[in-house]
Amino acid sequence: MKDLISDAESLLSASAFEDGVNRRVFLKAAAGSGFAVAALPVVAQTQIQTSTEGLDAGDHIVLVNGQDVPVYRAQPKDRTNLPVVLVISEIFGVHEHIKDVVRRFAKAGYLAVAPDLFVRQGDATKTPMPDLMKNIISKVPDAQVMLDLDTIVKWTKQRGGNTDKLGITGFCWGGRITWLYAAHNPDVKAGVAWYGRLVGESNPLQPKHPIDVAQNLKVPVLGLYGAKDGGIPLESVERMRKALDAGNSRSTIHVYPNSGHAFHADYRPSFNADDAKDGWSKALAWFGKHGVA
Repeated sequence: MKDLISDAESLLSASAFEDGVNRRVFLKAAAGSGFAVAALPVVAQTQIQTSTEGLDAGDHIVLVNGQDVPVYRAQPKDRTNLPVVLVISEIFGVHEHIKDVVRRFAKAGYLAVAPDLFVRQGDATKTPMPDLMKNIISKVPDAQVMLDLDTIVKWTKQRGGNTDKLGITGFCWGGRITWLYAAHNPDVKAGVAWYGRLVGESNPLQPKHPIDVAQNLKVPVLGLYGAKDGGIPLESVERMRKALDAGNSRSTIHVYPNSGHAFHADYRPSFNADDAKDGWSKALAWFGKHGVA
């Protein structure tokens, strides 16, 4: 749980690293942006903002077994047969940073979608710590998440997605889910897991962790981790590497020596612009290499 709790870190300013993005003061827009402001100290900062120009983007509802599941989708305008990327959030839910990541993928030619996988338990974007961990995150069953994602994948076909070119990426909590969903759905062509927890104790809601599925994993997953991550020790990263090497998934892990947890999150003090840019390039190249692009 340590890497999840680390998501309560404060925010910090960051510079843009993608073309077509503008800086904005975070707090000026925070009230309507969906960031979990109540969980974080109030400090002046900037965030990356990717334009919707040239994109078809918006919020939707996908029905899963009678439950309305909100999703945020973005894709290039007037195009179909698009490769699909599932974007899985950190514990704060589908806030503005996650939506921005969705738009970045759309700018790169993907149909990208970020689902609210906490909707049955509560609104993660508005819940302060420690209530967020106690009342929402800890109560989300992995099986529920897998079913939601399966249904959303089918839904993307109706929006012009080609699910024969299916990828998944996620951050922190979503990084763990990325490993698990790659093991769950053989139709996934590739995954990119950003600093997701790899080991843990089994329980009825989380019966397996990435380390448990690594050796039999068939889908190639790229893991992006920080050597200074206090919540994900390098020892667990090395254990995961050995388990992957014992299988045949073609998965690999890259560790950034100068980064800690959440180095891609441009709205947090952990943001490392150089490593975030490099990780983004590696993610796009990974998807291109393994049949998602």
